[in-house]
Amino acid sequence: MLVMRWRGRSRPAVRSACGMILVAALLAAALLLAEALAVARLDGDSLTGPLRLYARPPILALGRRADAEMVAAHLARLGYSEASERIVRPGQYALGPTEWLIVSRRLRRLGPLASGRAIRVRFDRWGRISSLAGAQGERFRAVPLEPEPIAVVSAAESADRVPMLLDDLPPHLIEAVLTIEDQRFFEHHGLDYRRIAGAALANLRDGRIVQGGSTITQQLARSLFLDGRRTLVRKAREAAMALVLEARHSKPEILQAYLNELYLGQDGGLAIHGVGRAAEQLFGKDAGFLDLAESALLAGLIRGPNLYSPLLHPERARARRDLVLRLMLERERIDDTAHRLASESVVQVRRRAPRGPPARYFRDHVLAVLGEVDPEASDHGTAGDAVVTTLDGELQRAAVAAVAGGLAALERDHVDGLGGESAGSEVQAALVAIDPRSGDVLAMVGGRDYGTSQYNRAVHARRQPGSAFKPIVALTAVTRRATTGEHEEQVTLASPLSDTPLEVETPAGPWRPVNYDGQFRGRVTLREALERSLNVPFARLGLELGPERVVDMARRLGIESPLKPYPSVALGAFEVTPLEMARAYGVLAAGGSRADSRSVLGVLTAAGGVRLAVDRTGERVVSAAQAYLVTSALRGAVERGTGRSLRALGYRGVVAAKSGTTNGFRDGWFIGYTPALAVAVWVGFDDGRSLGLPGSAVALPIFARFLATVTGRNGTEGQWGAGPFDVPSGLELVDVDPETGLRAGWGCPGRPELFLVGTAPRRTCEARGIRWDRGPGDVELLRRLERLASREYRRP
Repeated sequence: MLVMRWRGRSRPAVRSACGMILVAALLAAALLLAEALAVARLDGDSLTGPLRLYARPPILALGRRADAEMVAAHLARLGYSEASERIVRPGQYALGPTEWLIVSRRLRRLGPLASGRAIRVRFDRWGRISSLAGAQGERFRAVPLEPEPIAVVSAAESADRVPMLLDDLPPHLIEAVLTIEDQRFFEHHGLDYRRIAGAALANLRDGRIVQGGSTITQQLARSLFLDGRRTLVRKAREAAMALVLEARHSKPEILQAYLNELYLGQDGGLAIHGVGRAAEQLFGKDAGFLDLAESALLAGLIRGPNLYSPLLHPERARARRDLVLRLMLERERIDDTAHRLASESVVQVRRRAPRGPPARYFRDHVLAVLGEVDPEASDHGTAGDAVVTTLDGELQRAAVAAVAGGLAALERDHVDGLGGESAGSEVQAALVAIDPRSGDVLAMVGGRDYGTSQYNRAVHARRQPGSAFKPIVALTAVTRRATTGEHEEQVTLASPLSDTPLEVETPAGPWRPVNYDGQFRGRVTLREALERSLNVPFARLGLELGPERVVDMARRLGIESPLKPYPSVALGAFEVTPLEMARAYGVLAAGGSRADSRSVLGVLTAAGGVRLAVDRTGERVVSAAQAYLVTSALRGAVERGTGRSLRALGYRGVVAAKSGTTNGFRDGWFIGYTPALAVAVWVGFDDGRSLGLPGSAVALPIFARFLATVTGRNGTEGQWGAGPFDVPSGLELVDVDPETGLRAGWGCPGRPELFLVGTAPRRTCEARGIRWDRGPGDVELLRRLERLASREYRRP
């Protein structure tokens, strides 16, 4: 019985001992986990910030025009304000009729793009920039303005921060934070027992929680590792982690991490963490340039970012700021003069945060490109790097609006005949615009709605270009000799092509190309075939040149998608992307030089230094004269051919362009260029259903909307407006008889045509059907000459 009684009494004791051991083990495990987490977060990520993408900065350059309304709109979008006094401060501007003064904001991470520099811009009597000078009289040839933000890319998608080094912050900001949040920070070891006791007494006296006793170290532990629930278990874990942090890290390291981690409000859907991002959001400046009043206001936000927000509650924010300043004075952290000046200052915050152009498809494209050219920057945890891209904000807005407006009009006007019924499938569109001289991607829209589909059709969708591929065949022709029988002849725009039925035996069976209207026209010139987009003549031309040569030219123009040297390649039977087609047409716009696509200009470090600069690449593909021949024919396509609807829609500027439609109307294209822009538009269904309409009906209106917006109706307005194409040397204009292809002469007048020097026909045509004896035949001759003379021929 004694043994039994002893056993009975021992069971609770054993259980109690086991429980204590388990609690101790759990506590030890929690401490070890806390230590591991603390080391990982502070050693590895204490200065980690999101990757920031920016549009290309607008450039003010000597000799250029600058639109005051456009510059003011750009600066306003960034949160700049128009100066109301004679003094223009950082983040302000004054734009007069003949002189401007712009003072950039101070953002260390943007380096020279936002350095607080004052720029005085003067204009000559013709409205061109005649002088660019700094505050100290420095002279500049060109000055970039601050770029628009495009996106913030972070592993924590809902958080935004700008990491700051403790040494880069003003001492009065640190003093303000310590005064209001943890006066004895440098004296305790993670827990302030005097503060804890005082808070406990205050809470007991009021019967509720009115005062907290958490140190900065505890707040950091809570922010890094714990949720916001107020429980004893959480407070115990918070205390344990604070002790671990103090044991593993120095006071400056903890304070720096705290200032970069604390929550200070919202920017739309992003949570603002750290004084660096909060300073930019509220004051439009780098935290290193905050004055005493701004630092006190920021420190006062910590206890209640929404409660004391100067944007929501300016009076409450000022009262909180003044409390911080008074406490700093009482604790001798500032003197009377500093306190008086800071207390009397007006609370000035930005009323508008920067909002960049909608460019989520382009953002994804840039991240993919960064993975190739700069793997370090593509890591979403890089410490606050800024990626300056090639995107033009104005062009991107115009592209988004053109696609949205074009698709809406298309569906409205063809509600019963656009692709038929298909649940869950909407007509899609893609637009990409590049600078043909540099290859820079200026605008990109990959679909009608990124929220519905993130598939970027501008870059990844390979679709048949149809007749939009014909300019590549034409360029191949005018740069090589075509084989006809045993001879090779130089192909010109006046070369005769046969538009008669054609049948080619292939492994897949007979190939019988037909024209879009099912008609045959007999003899046509290369110019006519391109302007009127005739399939059969181009099929014959591709066979004469050799499909291999056509594929080789496409490769040289920058098309990388799989192409096979089959006869149908001449009619655009193989799939390509809109970006590739814009780049290929860009070679023609650039006078025969190919500039490889570029989406990133460079990468700046968090300190504003240049870590990566992406150079232009490319090569000369054909001569300027050869490229201009095709440009001449494509201008004719707009004036007289398949692109003439562009004029009917009101666009009057100089442009060369070509439509494209695939079999069954599955894809609609319109691709064109000015001397400054190359633009490709594709419209279709993802599942390949028929649109029931040609490219000139579905893609051309989007192209017209975009071009008219960015260059004006006459094509010469704005930064991307341009005059006529430069006519290069090496060309001559010769009148040619359209019926024979020979040089025109007396009795057989012709129409003017462009030729490479030395390639125009040498033989002169003879008078057709004319009797040279005197008598009635002379009357007939005069009548025929009068009829010929009355014809109007447009010069290309």
